[in-house]
Amino acid sequence: MKEYFSIGEAAKLVNTTSETLRHYDRIGLVNPSKKDEWTNYRYYTNQDIVRLNTVRALQQMDLPLREIKEVLEYDDLQKIVDYLAEAEKKADAKIAAIEYSKSKILLAKADYEKKLYGQSKNRDIFLREFPRRIIMLSSLEHPTVDNLWNYHRHFYGNIETSMHKQFEFEDAAGIYIENGKSQMFAICSRWVESDTLKVLPAGMYLCLDCNEESREIRLRELVQTVKSQYQINPGFSLQMIIISGVLKWKYQLQVPINPSS
Repeated sequence: MKEYFSIGEAAKLVNTTSETLRHYDRIGLVNPSKKDEWTNYRYYTNQDIVRLNTVRALQQMDLPLREIKEVLEYDDLQKIVDYLAEAEKKADAKIAAIEYSKSKILLAKADYEKKLYGQSKNRDIFLREFPRRIIMLSSLEHPTVDNLWNYHRHFYGNIETSMHKQFEFEDAAGIYIENGKSQMFAICSRWVESDTLKVLPAGMYLCLDCNEESREIRLRELVQTVKSQYQINPGFSLQMIIISGVLKWKYQLQVPINPSS
């Protein structure tokens, strides 16, 4: 297991910016465990990452940094546990309220979509044009709660530490399927040549949105539509992961119909 993370790596792990971590350090909220005396570079341990994730989560509850700092500096560990338990209850209440609002939005959305698309069987299938995309493949076959949380960390783990700065990933992951083999991937926004990279050609893709329970059936339907309507036997298909709620996600299936190199 890696002992230290640079400030850039730590920022990616907790989904924030390096400047935010510098601010946390300046106010004494989360200090890196190690600083280079010559360069003043900051280095974070796994325990620092846990504290950073705790701070970020509490911020999502609209708690001020001053209050978070005060709580985390309690000498009594039981007080910290009690405070976090109370924060958890507030988070559950907030999630329940958001889920209720979301259910009403989905009902309204479904009603308007029905009016827009009518009763057509294929109303949820649509065409979308994509630019050329570079993806990094993973040994992971499908998403789970564990590997989607800070999934960038897994892909950086496939790269030599000395090359980390030469790679950067978008906040977009998915499943790449070719010849019956499934592999999770991340879309690269910066990269250098690597055996784990693959090019997704630009062009038109036939797409539809679905959930976890229906994705295999809907993908077969989508591929069959491409074969019958476009007389194409697609060489690969994609299942883009779309975060739809706390620890929940859906998919957008994508099958190429006229890719260009």
